[in-house]
Amino acid sequence: MADDPAAIKAAIEKGSKYLIEQGQAADGSFSSQVGPAVTALAVTALVQSGTPADDPAVQKAIAYLLKFKNTDGGIHTADSKVANYETSIAIMALAACNYGGRYAKELQEAEAFVKGLQWDDAEGKGTDDPAYGGAGYGSKGRPDLSNTAFMIEALRSVGTSQNDPAIQRALAFVSRAQNLESPHNTLPHPAKNPDGGFYYTPANGGESQAGTLPN
Repeated sequence: MADDPAAIKAAIEKGSKYLIEQGQAADGSFSSQVGPAVTALAVTALVQSGTPADDPAVQKAIAYLLKFKNTDGGIHTADSKVANYETSIAIMALAACNYGGRYAKELQEAEAFVKGLQWDDAEGKGTDDPAYGGAGYGSKGRPDLSNTAFMIEALRSVGTSQNDPAIQRALAFVSRAQNLESPHNTLPHPAKNPDGGFYYTPANGGESQAGTLPN
C-alpha cells in the first residue's frame, strides 16, 4: 500500500467518510462533551487530507467552533481552564479553511489571544527564568512543553515567521525543556541527565510526566 497512491487515497477517503458519518453530531460538533478542541482537530484532519473546506460537514463544524469565539479573541468554552489548547487547535482548523481570507479577522484576534497567554515580561518573567517563553493551558498555573508546541504550531499555521518574537521566546522555552546543555539552556537538569530528551516543563523546578531518574 505504501507504493500505491490510489490505495492510500481510497483509505483516506474511507476514513474521512467514517469520521463524518459516525463522529459528527447534528450541531456540527465532534465529541462536544469535551469542548471545541476535538471538533477543531477533526476539521483540520479532514481538510488537510483532502476534504474541501466548503464541504457541508466542514462548514457545519466551523460554525460550531465559532460559537465559542470570545470577545478577547479566544475560541474556548466559558471559564475554560484549557483556553490556550482550545484556541490553538481552533486556529489550525480555521487556517486550514481560510481560503480567500474568509476567517482572517477571527484568526488575527485568536493569534493575539494565544500570544497574550505566553509567559514573558508581562508576567514578570525575564529571559533567564525557566518559565519564560512557554505557554500553559491558559489558567496561568505554569507553562509546559505540550501547550507551547500547540501554540507554536498554531502560530506557524497562520504564517507567523520563525523570527517572530513570540516564536523565538517559545523556542527558548523548548530549549530549556531538553536535557541538552547549550548556550540556550544553563539549567541543572541537562548535566544530570544529558540524554537529549525532552521533559514536560522546566518551570517550577522542573516536572516530568514520564517518571524520574535517581539523579
